[in-house]
Amino acid sequence: MQVKLSRRSRWAVPAAALVVTGGIIGGLQIPSAQASPSLPPRTPAQLLADISQDQKVPPLTGTVVETTSLGLPQLPNAGNPTSLSSLLTGSHTLKVYYQNPQHFRLSVPQTMSENDVIRNGNTVWLWDSSQNSVTEITAPPGTARHPVEKKLPTGPVLTPQQAANEILKAVGKTATVGVQSNVMVAGDPAYQLTLAPKDHRSLIGRVQIAVDAKYGMPLRVQVFAKGAASPAFQVGYTALSFTAPAAANLAFTPPPGAKVDKTNLGAQSGQQESGQLPTGSGFGSYGKGWLTVASLPQKDLFSAFGTGPGASRAPASSSAGSNVLGGDSQQVLSALLGAAKPVSGSWGSGTLLQTSLVSILMTGGQVYIGAVQPSVLYAAVGHTS
Repeated sequence: MQVKLSRRSRWAVPAAALVVTGGIIGGLQIPSAQASPSLPPRTPAQLLADISQDQKVPPLTGTVVETTSLGLPQLPNAGNPTSLSSLLTGSHTLKVYYQNPQHFRLSVPQTMSENDVIRNGNTVWLWDSSQNSVTEITAPPGTARHPVEKKLPTGPVLTPQQAANEILKAVGKTATVGVQSNVMVAGDPAYQLTLAPKDHRSLIGRVQIAVDAKYGMPLRVQVFAKGAASPAFQVGYTALSFTAPAAANLAFTPPPGAKVDKTNLGAQSGQQESGQLPTGSGFGSYGKGWLTVASLPQKDLFSAFGTGPGASRAPASSSAGSNVLGGDSQQVLSALLGAAKPVSGSWGSGTLLQTSLVSILMTGGQVYIGAVQPSVLYAAVGHTS
């Protein structure tokens, strides 16, 4: 099952510049940490164990804010929260209504519109109010424990729990783990778990995960470039209440006139799982953990952003036009390409864009992206799988 992009595109477009090391690598800002609260001592191993226990998360309602500052060159400002410029440098807000893993709502508010993911048992609705469109995904009883979760759109907007899980899954045993001073996040006392790459070729200096003292759930995740005092990426709660959401927040009925696309996962049991790319697709990866490099065809990257050969000829009302980010994609990509410099070596030649946290290499029609030094990208040329 393929989820169409449109205004929901920031959940599904190739965001490899933000999603590195195999997992996670936004004006509203996450508030600075308050005075350090006094808490019983906890070891890094204990905090890691707390984070992995999803079943401990209680019912809650809250607001999550994600901000991104990757050290990119000055980009045009389209004033559009769904534009490529906003995706790469802006701030995104997510409303969370959580009862349990089978009953929750995630809402991304925008100007005069919103995008929602609502789950009620084995049914998930993806609602795009601006397009008045609904995708309804159902799974038959008795299938996998959380079958529909594999079909949910993914991308930059995540909860702190999701971000922490992806990071921990990606880095494995390749990190030095420690504990820093306790912090207050959204009015809750929290421990601070830190992870730092052992390999110097990673551009990531450290990752800080604020862990709620009572429930052991991540409240904030921050990713710092080497030597940086401010995070290049952070996602965390700005408001949080451990109270069950109102029933109205978890209920959903497609509004009158909405276009509804239905997918039954029971009829797709023999098909390839969502998220797995077909062999020979041109997408691949190289390396592991902090040194993971993602690769994809340059034409596919441009096509996803509505740029490149043929993209400008697509009518605005066509399906192709609705599947891309709007507003400033061509200008943003032009600015990024203009900041890239020519490079060459035994691996070949191409152009390189390097920021404090991300390196991007374009060569031979392929794009290689990672939170790594350029030498790692060069080694990946022709060796991704």
